[in-house]
Amino acid sequence: MTTTQIILASRPKGLPTLENFKMEDVALPSIRDGEVLLEGMYYSVDPYMRGRMNDAKSYAPPFETGKPLSGGVVAKVIESKSTNFKSGDIITGNLPWQKKMIASEKDIRKIDTTIAPASYYLGILGMTGLTAYFGLMHIGKPKAGETVVVSGAAGAVGMVVGQIAAIQNCYVVGIAGTDEKIKLLKDEFGFDDAINYKTTPDMKKAIAAACPKGVDIYFDNVGGSISDAVISNINFHARIPLCGQISLYNSTEIPMGPRLQPMLLTRSVLMQGFIVSNFQSEFPEGHKQLATWVKECRLKFTETIEHGFEKLPQALLGLFKGDNTGKMIVEV
Repeated sequence: MTTTQIILASRPKGLPTLENFKMEDVALPSIRDGEVLLEGMYYSVDPYMRGRMNDAKSYAPPFETGKPLSGGVVAKVIESKSTNFKSGDIITGNLPWQKKMIASEKDIRKIDTTIAPASYYLGILGMTGLTAYFGLMHIGKPKAGETVVVSGAAGAVGMVVGQIAAIQNCYVVGIAGTDEKIKLLKDEFGFDDAINYKTTPDMKKAIAAACPKGVDIYFDNVGGSISDAVISNINFHARIPLCGQISLYNSTEIPMGPRLQPMLLTRSVLMQGFIVSNFQSEFPEGHKQLATWVKECRLKFTETIEHGFEKLPQALLGLFKGDNTGKMIVEV
Protein backbone atom coordinates (compact mmCIF):
# COMPACT_ATOMS: atom_id res chain seq x y z
CA MET A 1 0.00 0.00 0.00
CA THR A 2 1.24 3.49 -0.81
CA THR A 3 0.28 6.86 0.58
CA THR A 4 1.05 10.49 -0.16
CA GLN A 5 3.01 12.55 2.34
CA ILE A 6 4.35 16.09 2.65
CA ILE A 7 7.96 16.34 3.76
CA LEU A 8 10.17 19.21 4.90
CA ALA A 9 12.36 19.57 1.81
CA SER A 10 14.60 22.31 3.24
CA ARG A 11 14.86 24.55 6.29
CA PRO A 12 13.53 28.08 5.75
CA LYS A 13 15.42 31.28 6.40
CA GLY A 14 12.93 33.87 7.56
CA LEU A 15 9.41 33.41 6.25
CA PRO A 16 8.93 29.89 4.82
CA THR A 17 7.88 29.41 1.20
CA LEU A 18 6.19 26.57 -0.66
CA GLU A 19 9.65 25.53 -1.90
CA ASN A 20 10.46 24.33 1.64
CA PHE A 21 7.90 21.54 1.23
CA LYS A 22 7.63 18.56 -1.11
CA MET A 23 4.85 16.04 -1.76
CA GLU A 24 5.84 12.45 -2.46
CA ASP A 25 4.44 8.90 -2.46
CA VAL A 26 5.76 6.34 -0.02
CA ALA A 27 5.04 2.68 0.74
CA LEU A 28 3.37 1.73 4.02
CA PRO A 29 4.20 -1.54 5.82
CA SER A 30 1.53 -3.93 7.07
CA ILE A 31 0.11 -3.10 10.47
CA ARG A 32 1.24 -5.13 13.48
CA ASP A 33 -0.45 -6.09 16.74
CA GLY A 34 -1.41 -3.01 18.74
CA GLU A 35 -1.47 -0.79 15.63
CA VAL A 36 -4.16 0.73 13.41
CA LEU A 37 -4.25 1.95 9.83
CA LEU A 38 -5.75 5.42 9.62
CA GLU A 39 -7.07 7.71 6.92
CA GLY A 40 -6.70 11.42 7.65
CA MET A 41 -9.83 13.59 7.76
CA TYR A 42 -8.71 16.91 9.31
CA TYR A 43 -5.19 18.27 9.79
CA SER A 44 -4.21 21.08 12.15
CA VAL A 45 -1.68 23.76 11.27
CA ASP A 46 -0.29 25.78 14.15
CA PRO A 47 2.24 28.62 14.63
CA TYR A 48 4.55 26.47 16.79
CA MET A 49 5.33 24.39 13.69
CA ARG A 50 7.46 27.26 12.38
CA GLY A 51 9.91 26.79 15.25
CA ARG A 52 10.17 23.07 14.53
CA MET A 53 11.26 23.86 10.97
CA ASN A 54 14.51 25.26 12.42
CA ASP A 55 17.37 23.00 13.47
CA ALA A 56 17.40 24.46 16.97
CA LYS A 57 16.88 23.14 20.47
CA SER A 58 13.39 23.81 21.80
CA TYR A 59 10.62 22.19 23.83
CA ALA A 60 9.85 19.94 20.83
CA PRO A 61 12.41 18.32 18.54
CA PRO A 62 12.85 19.89 15.10
CA PHE A 63 11.23 18.36 12.05
CA GLU A 64 13.74 16.32 10.06
CA THR A 65 14.43 17.27 6.48
CA GLY A 66 13.34 14.57 4.07
CA LYS A 67 10.69 13.32 6.47
CA PRO A 68 7.00 14.26 6.88
CA LEU A 69 5.96 17.08 9.14
CA SER A 70 3.52 16.14 11.88
CA GLY A 71 0.78 17.71 13.98
CA GLY A 72 -2.71 17.25 15.30
CA VAL A 73 -4.84 15.05 13.05
CA VAL A 74 -8.38 13.67 13.20
CA ALA A 75 -8.54 10.38 11.32
CA LYS A 76 -10.75 7.36 10.71
CA VAL A 77 -9.65 3.82 11.55
CA ILE A 78 -9.77 1.73 8.38
CA GLU A 79 -7.98 -1.38 9.69
CA SER A 80 -7.20 -2.39 13.26
CA LYS A 81 -5.05 -4.91 15.09
CA SER A 82 -5.88 -3.26 18.42
CA THR A 83 -8.45 -4.41 20.94
CA ASN A 84 -9.13 -0.75 21.81
CA PHE A 85 -10.10 0.46 18.33
CA LYS A 86 -12.27 -0.88 15.54
CA SER A 87 -12.77 0.03 11.90
CA GLY A 88 -14.84 3.19 11.61
CA ASP A 89 -13.71 4.75 14.91
CA ILE A 90 -12.81 8.46 14.73
CA ILE A 91 -9.59 9.27 16.58
CA THR A 92 -7.16 12.10 17.15
CA GLY A 93 -3.45 12.15 17.77
CA ASN A 94 -0.16 13.76 16.81
CA LEU A 95 0.39 12.15 13.43
CA PRO A 96 2.46 12.65 10.27
CA TRP A 97 1.33 14.66 7.26
CA GLN A 98 0.24 11.60 5.29
CA LYS A 99 -3.08 10.73 3.67
CA LYS A 100 -2.91 7.30 5.32
CA MET A 101 -0.73 6.47 8.28
CA ILE A 102 -0.02 3.70 10.79
CA ALA A 103 -0.23 4.52 14.50
CA SER A 104 0.25 2.69 17.76
CA GLU A 105 -2.86 2.39 19.91
CA LYS A 106 -1.06 4.25 22.72
CA ASP A 107 -0.58 7.36 20.58
CA ILE A 108 -4.23 8.00 19.67
CA ARG A 109 -7.54 8.49 21.46
CA LYS A 110 -11.13 8.03 20.35
CA ILE A 111 -13.27 11.15 20.15
CA ASP A 112 -16.98 11.71 20.74
CA THR A 113 -18.51 13.40 17.71
CA THR A 114 -21.90 13.66 19.45
CA ILE A 115 -20.52 16.53 21.56
CA ALA A 116 -19.16 18.59 18.67
CA PRO A 117 -17.93 18.19 15.09
CA ALA A 118 -14.81 16.06 14.70
CA SER A 119 -12.69 19.05 13.63
CA TYR A 120 -13.34 20.73 16.99
CA TYR A 121 -10.98 18.18 18.57
CA LEU A 122 -8.13 19.98 16.80
CA GLY A 123 -9.38 23.29 18.15
CA ILE A 124 -11.60 24.18 21.06
CA LEU A 125 -11.76 20.59 22.37
CA GLY A 126 -8.10 19.88 21.60
CA MET A 127 -4.73 21.49 22.22
CA THR A 128 -6.06 24.93 21.25
CA GLY A 129 -8.81 24.93 23.87
CA LEU A 130 -6.55 23.41 26.51
CA THR A 131 -3.89 26.05 25.84
CA ALA A 132 -6.44 28.82 26.32
CA TYR A 133 -7.95 27.20 29.41
CA PHE A 134 -4.76 26.46 31.34
CA GLY A 135 -2.96 29.65 30.30
CA LEU A 136 -5.80 31.85 31.46
CA MET A 137 -7.15 29.92 34.42
CA HIS A 138 -3.92 28.56 35.94
CA ILE A 139 -1.50 31.40 35.13
CA GLY A 140 -3.80 34.39 34.58
CA LYS A 141 -6.12 33.41 37.46
CA PRO A 142 -8.87 35.86 36.46
CA LYS A 143 -11.09 37.53 39.03
CA ALA A 144 -14.50 39.07 38.32
CA GLY A 145 -14.22 42.70 37.29
CA GLU A 146 -10.62 42.51 36.08
CA THR A 147 -9.54 43.70 32.64
CA VAL A 148 -8.16 41.05 30.28
CA VAL A 149 -6.40 41.93 27.02
CA VAL A 150 -5.83 39.23 24.39
CA SER A 151 -3.50 39.67 21.42
CA GLY A 152 -4.09 37.49 18.38
CA ALA A 153 -7.66 37.55 19.64
CA ALA A 154 -9.26 36.28 16.43
CA GLY A 155 -6.87 33.33 16.27
CA ALA A 156 -7.65 29.84 17.48
CA VAL A 157 -6.35 30.29 21.06
CA GLY A 158 -7.19 33.98 21.51
CA MET A 159 -10.82 33.51 20.55
CA VAL A 160 -11.26 30.91 23.31
CA VAL A 161 -9.30 32.92 25.89
CA GLY A 162 -11.60 35.92 25.46
CA GLN A 163 -14.74 33.85 25.89
CA ILE A 164 -13.43 32.09 29.00
CA ALA A 165 -12.48 35.49 30.45
CA ALA A 166 -16.05 36.68 29.78
CA ILE A 167 -17.42 33.58 31.54
CA GLN A 168 -15.30 34.67 34.54
CA ASN A 169 -17.05 38.08 34.41
CA CYS A 170 -13.99 39.98 33.26
CA TYR A 171 -13.89 43.00 30.97
CA VAL A 172 -12.30 41.67 27.76
CA VAL A 173 -10.43 43.58 25.04
CA GLY A 174 -9.13 41.83 21.94
CA ILE A 175 -6.46 42.85 19.44
CA ALA A 176 -6.75 41.67 15.83
CA GLY A 177 -5.79 42.77 12.32
CA THR A 178 -8.94 43.45 10.26
CA ASP A 179 -12.20 45.30 10.79
CA GLU A 180 -14.07 42.08 10.01
CA LYS A 181 -12.28 40.29 12.83
CA ILE A 182 -12.95 43.20 15.21
CA LYS A 183 -16.67 43.05 14.42
CA LEU A 184 -16.72 39.27 14.86
CA LEU A 185 -15.03 39.47 18.27
CA LYS A 186 -17.54 42.02 19.58
CA ASP A 187 -20.72 40.76 17.89
CA GLU A 188 -20.25 36.99 18.04
CA PHE A 189 -17.70 36.15 20.71
CA GLY A 190 -18.57 38.47 23.58
CA PHE A 191 -15.53 40.77 23.66
CA ASP A 192 -16.33 44.11 25.27
CA ASP A 193 -14.01 45.99 22.92
CA ALA A 194 -11.44 45.24 20.24
CA ILE A 195 -8.66 47.14 18.47
CA ASN A 196 -7.45 46.80 14.87
CA TYR A 197 -3.69 47.14 15.31
CA LYS A 198 -3.14 47.61 11.57
CA THR A 199 -5.21 50.80 11.41
CA THR A 200 -4.33 52.19 14.85
CA PRO A 201 -1.40 54.63 14.77
CA ASP A 202 -0.76 54.68 18.54
CA MET A 203 -1.48 51.34 20.20
CA LYS A 204 -0.35 52.52 23.63
CA LYS A 205 -3.00 55.27 23.65
CA ALA A 206 -5.65 53.01 22.10
CA ILE A 207 -5.16 50.37 24.79
CA ALA A 208 -5.26 53.03 27.52
CA ALA A 209 -8.58 54.28 26.10
CA ALA A 210 -10.05 50.77 25.80
CA CYS A 211 -8.84 49.79 29.29
CA PRO A 212 -9.58 52.76 31.57
CA LYS A 213 -8.82 50.68 34.67
CA GLY A 214 -5.53 49.40 33.24
CA VAL A 215 -4.67 45.81 32.29
CA ASP A 216 -4.83 43.06 34.91
CA ILE A 217 -4.19 40.09 32.62
CA TYR A 218 -2.45 40.18 29.26
CA PHE A 219 -2.68 36.91 27.31
CA ASP A 220 0.22 37.32 24.89
CA ASN A 221 0.05 35.42 21.60
CA VAL A 222 2.06 37.75 19.37
CA GLY A 223 4.89 39.65 21.11
CA GLY A 224 6.64 42.54 19.40
CA SER A 225 5.40 46.13 19.44
CA ILE A 226 1.82 45.11 20.32
CA SER A 227 3.01 43.54 23.56
CA ASP A 228 5.19 46.57 24.30
CA ALA A 229 2.09 48.75 24.05
CA VAL A 230 -0.06 46.51 26.24
CA ILE A 231 2.57 46.09 28.94
CA SER A 232 3.00 49.86 29.15
CA ASN A 233 -0.61 49.87 30.45
CA ILE A 234 -0.14 46.99 32.89
CA ASN A 235 -1.46 47.19 36.46
CA PHE A 236 0.24 46.34 39.74
CA HIS A 237 0.16 42.56 40.41
CA ALA A 238 -0.91 41.85 36.82
CA ARG A 239 -0.33 38.44 35.23
CA ILE A 240 0.98 37.77 31.72
CA PRO A 241 0.53 34.22 30.36
CA LEU A 242 3.13 34.09 27.59
CA CYS A 243 1.64 31.75 25.00
CA GLY A 244 3.10 32.76 21.63
CA GLN A 245 5.29 35.29 19.83
CA ILE A 246 4.11 34.87 16.25
CA SER A 247 5.24 38.35 15.22
CA LEU A 248 8.85 37.25 15.80
CA TYR A 249 8.88 33.65 14.52
CA ASN A 250 10.22 34.53 11.08
CA SER A 251 12.74 37.15 12.24
CA THR A 252 16.29 36.47 11.10
CA GLU A 253 17.67 38.93 13.67
CA ILE A 254 16.57 39.74 17.21
CA PRO A 255 14.73 43.08 16.98
CA MET A 256 15.38 45.82 19.51
CA GLY A 257 12.48 46.75 21.74
CA PRO A 258 11.73 48.46 25.05
CA ARG A 259 13.34 47.00 28.14
CA LEU A 260 10.30 45.69 30.00
CA GLN A 261 11.92 44.28 33.13
CA PRO A 262 11.83 47.56 35.13
CA MET A 263 8.09 47.82 34.54
CA LEU A 264 7.52 44.19 35.53
CA LEU A 265 9.68 44.69 38.61
CA THR A 266 8.21 47.94 39.90
CA ARG A 267 4.61 46.81 39.32
CA SER A 268 5.14 43.30 40.75
CA VAL A 269 3.97 41.69 37.51
CA LEU A 270 4.10 37.93 36.89
CA MET A 271 5.07 36.92 33.33
CA GLN A 272 5.14 33.17 32.79
CA GLY A 273 5.85 31.35 29.57
CA PHE A 274 4.17 27.98 29.12
CA ILE A 275 3.40 25.17 26.72
CA VAL A 276 0.22 23.16 27.05
CA SER A 277 2.04 19.92 27.87
CA ASN A 278 3.12 21.53 31.17
CA PHE A 279 -0.43 20.73 32.30
CA GLN A 280 -0.69 17.22 30.84
CA SER A 281 -1.66 15.61 34.16
CA GLU A 282 -4.63 17.99 34.32
CA PHE A 283 -5.88 17.48 30.76
CA PRO A 284 -8.97 15.50 31.93
CA GLU A 285 -10.06 18.52 34.00
CA GLY A 286 -9.60 20.83 31.02
CA HIS A 287 -11.37 18.52 28.55
CA LYS A 288 -14.33 18.14 30.91
CA GLN A 289 -14.76 21.88 31.51
CA LEU A 290 -14.37 22.85 27.86
CA ALA A 291 -16.86 20.17 26.74
CA THR A 292 -19.34 21.39 29.36
CA TRP A 293 -19.10 25.00 28.17
CA VAL A 294 -19.46 23.92 24.53
CA LYS A 295 -22.56 21.83 25.31
CA GLU A 296 -24.03 24.74 27.28
CA CYS A 297 -23.34 27.04 24.27
CA ARG A 298 -21.21 29.27 26.48
CA LEU A 299 -18.20 28.71 24.23
CA LYS A 300 -18.46 29.22 20.48
CA PHE A 301 -15.84 28.51 17.88
CA THR A 302 -15.08 29.25 14.27
CA GLU A 303 -12.73 27.63 11.80
CA THR A 304 -10.96 28.57 8.59
CA ILE A 305 -10.95 25.38 6.52
CA GLU A 306 -8.79 24.76 3.47
CA HIS A 307 -9.82 21.80 1.32
CA GLY A 308 -7.34 19.29 -0.06
CA PHE A 309 -4.35 17.50 1.49
CA GLU A 310 -2.00 19.37 -0.85
CA LYS A 311 -3.09 22.67 0.78
CA LEU A 312 -1.31 21.91 4.07
CA PRO A 313 1.83 24.01 3.35
CA GLN A 314 -0.27 26.89 2.01
CA ALA A 315 -2.48 26.82 5.10
CA LEU A 316 0.54 26.87 7.42
CA LEU A 317 2.04 29.85 5.63
CA GLY A 318 -1.34 31.61 5.81
CA LEU A 319 -1.06 31.75 9.61
CA PHE A 320 1.77 34.27 9.33
CA LYS A 321 -0.31 36.54 7.09
CA GLY A 322 -3.38 36.44 9.34
CA ASP A 323 -5.43 34.50 6.77
CA ASN A 324 -7.26 32.58 9.49
CA THR A 325 -10.17 33.52 11.69
CA GLY A 326 -10.24 30.99 14.51
CA LYS A 327 -8.59 27.64 13.94
CA MET A 328 -6.87 26.96 10.62
CA ILE A 329 -7.65 23.41 9.48
CA VAL A 330 -7.14 21.42 6.30
CA GLU A 331 -9.95 19.01 5.41
CA VAL A 332 -9.30 16.05 3.14
